[in-house]
Amino acid sequence: MIKIALVILSEIETHEGLGRVVNALQTAREFKEAGDDVQIIFDGGGAAAAVALADPTDQRHQVYAQVADKVVGLCRYCAKAFGAYDKAEALGLPFLSEYHQHPSLRSRVADGYQIITF
Repeated sequence: MIKIALVILSEIETHEGLGRVVNALQTAREFKEAGDDVQIIFDGGGAAAAVALADPTDQRHQVYAQVADKVVGLCRYCAKAFGAYDKAEALGLPFLSEYHQHPSLRSRVADGYQIITF
């Protein structure tokens, strides 16, 4: 079984950014369907993307919903920096703050995860 952590750093305000996020979620779906150990982490501008896509009223929610069970969290610091913290909290999204209020990628590598960034 493959252990993979997908780190989404992109916002979705541009066509290019949305493409990156959708590609990351589709990649997560492929690993999930194969039975692999998948973690999705939203960091940087990705914290704002997570909040938009996790909202069930968003027209793009379905692509997120297919892998929502693999989202381990949003960077706590970045959620605040990108103005997404309150809405993330209201949506019940988890926060990651293992390393100075950011997700720890090192701990995941130490646990055998490969890291892919989008």
